[in-house]
Amino acid sequence: MAMVALRQLLDEAAAGAYGVGAFNVNNLEQIQAIMEAATETESPAIVQASRGARAYTNDVFLIAMMRAAAELYPGIPVALHQDHGNSPETCMSAIDLGFTSVMMDGSLLADGKTPGEFEYNVRVTREVVEYAHARGVSVEGELGTLGGLEDGVGSGEIHLTDPDQAVEFVERTGVDALAVAIGTSHGAYKFTRPPDSEVLAMDLIEEIHERLPEVHLVMHGSSSVPAHLIDEINRYGGEIKQTWGVPVEEIQQGIRHGVRKVNVDTDSRLAMTGAVRRVLSDSPEEFDPRSYLTEARKAMQETVAERMRQFGQAGHAGDYEPKPLDEMRAVYA
Repeated sequence: MAMVALRQLLDEAAAGAYGVGAFNVNNLEQIQAIMEAATETESPAIVQASRGARAYTNDVFLIAMMRAAAELYPGIPVALHQDHGNSPETCMSAIDLGFTSVMMDGSLLADGKTPGEFEYNVRVTREVVEYAHARGVSVEGELGTLGGLEDGVGSGEIHLTDPDQAVEFVERTGVDALAVAIGTSHGAYKFTRPPDSEVLAMDLIEEIHERLPEVHLVMHGSSSVPAHLIDEINRYGGEIKQTWGVPVEEIQQGIRHGVRKVNVDTDSRLAMTGAVRRVLSDSPEEFDPRSYLTEARKAMQETVAERMRQFGQAGHAGDYEPKPLDEMRAVYA
């Protein structure tokens, strides 16, 4: 099965009233973990790579591994998504490489740190939409900014999405999906206490969904940072401070109000790191990377499979016939 456009996955998720986890990757084991979890749960999958991941893995390796994944797991509809593209050039290079979806993050300037003005965001996002849709590729935009940093990207400031601007932004850009800022943050250290309505503005999602019922909403920074994953790391010599992530129940509430794509990265990193620390602590004589990376892959698979079930995507991999990008190009036209 060839990789498919994100738009088809999210259209199907909307029809089935479920969300789809989007999991970040940097290497072979992470791709394998996602595809194995998708097979285990019979789920569609979104694999996403940041600019940092593309630099670390190398574009040639990354696209080759993803094409291999599509070939080895023919029953899994999978989209390859550029996460937080900082410029039209970054997004276009991903499209030319073979990505089936891109995010143009015009909420920040090209430096990935300075908040961008609304008109700038509209202009660069629209430019990417025109280029992508002509090739059958989907586009995610972002309005508002999250806290924290991801691969060095982020202003460090939280600016919640304005519903009025959201309507105008979608109308003027034609994006397939809209990432909204509701108080979440990138990274492990999201909240210093369990988040409530004063911290997470879930009502914003409901309001935006009411005004844009046909638009697929996206939650970034949505790792739940489970305590048992932090405990596993610290048990074997780590020093992760106590922190709280986004409760699964809040994500599920978002899914009930139009959230179709849920970005998860930190949970995967925590799971893998805990497994590696455990193996090397229990077997200090071990030096074969296959030993600890096998356990790391297994730990990430378990975490991803759990999220896939919690988001409701489990069991939906075979619901529809995947459309090739040529067919999506005709749909966009």
